[in-house]
Amino acid sequence: QAQTADEIINNYFENTGGVDAWRAVEGMRMKAKVNQGGMEIPLEIVRLKDGRQMTSVTFQGLELKQGVFDGEVLWGTNMMTQKAEKSDAEATEMMKKEMNDFPDPFLDYQDKGYTVELMGKEDFNGTETFKIKLVKEPVTVDGEEVQNVSYYFFETENFVPIAIHSEIKQGQAKGMMSEITFSDYQEVEGLYMPFTMSQGVKGQGGQPVTMDSIELNPEVSDSDFAFPAEE
Repeated sequence: QAQTADEIINNYFENTGGVDAWRAVEGMRMKAKVNQGGMEIPLEIVRLKDGRQMTSVTFQGLELKQGVFDGEVLWGTNMMTQKAEKSDAEATEMMKKEMNDFPDPFLDYQDKGYTVELMGKEDFNGTETFKIKLVKEPVTVDGEEVQNVSYYFFETENFVPIAIHSEIKQGQAKGMMSEITFSDYQEVEGLYMPFTMSQGVKGQGGQPVTMDSIELNPEVSDSDFAFPAEE
């Protein structure tokens, strides 16, 4: 039977805990390990409904914070100097637009001004999927406004996304396609979320990330997100 994009999205939320349960999520804390050349590096990722987020990486006994956003200021640790550095205005503006995407960009997507389109069925690494095009607000890259388009691959059996493709807009891989894959969906307080993912350039193999735990609505401190004062 023919599906519409909205039917697929509704099935997805229904199968992973229900729209009301997703709307009730105020925050997430994910503890994970990333495999880098055979080395396991522990990560902790915090994302909150109000837009605040951060990733802490524990490496050689040091805690390094990356992608820290307090709602206004975006900053991270410079790996060379070990000092905190603020991001430029463009990256900060992009992060502000992404505040809409918690906990899922498809949740109430019309209210965010996003559009979706079903591109048909497509085989993704041997799995039959529905390919859905998601168009979000344009973003500014190198001073120019560019379209913000992603393609999601929802498997046709359980209606959960197993991959996202989007064009890389800056840096060495500009113009290439990024690929994020998801697998091993598990229940977290009534919601189903992927516990294994990988991220990389399409066709080049991704960097695997494995979740150890996901906690909903964690207690956090404002100071965790604040740009450190000069010592």
